[in-house]
Amino acid sequence: MTRLTQAVSVILILTGVITFIATGASSATALIPAFVGILIGICGVLAMREKFRRHAIHLALVFALIGALGSLMNVAKIGQLFDGTAERPGAIIESIIMLVVTVVYLIFGIRSFIAARKARTEGE
Repeated sequence: MTRLTQAVSVILILTGVITFIATGASSATALIPAFVGILIGICGVLAMREKFRRHAIHLALVFALIGALGSLMNVAKIGQLFDGTAERPGAIIESIIMLVVTVVYLIFGIRSFIAARKARTEGE
């Protein structure tokens, strides 16, 4: 999970920075995925140390959940993107990317925790 956490961090940071540049650096909100990515990345670095791993990954998943929930507002406007009536199509696309990345990360994280708990209970 540590490497996945770091990969998710890089993807979110790149998404935010690329969108910010592509939209003419007109809105700092384009950097929201980058900020979430930085927080997840810090957790990924902390998770490299065994004694912090469990808590760091849990915290990274909390940040991912917050990011996923925060992206829903723009994702709800996906119809406008297809209609061509979206005021900020870049924001919608960016939010879709952030939602997909964070939800996939959450799924892998939850599966990892279930497997770890199962392994611990079977080992007793």
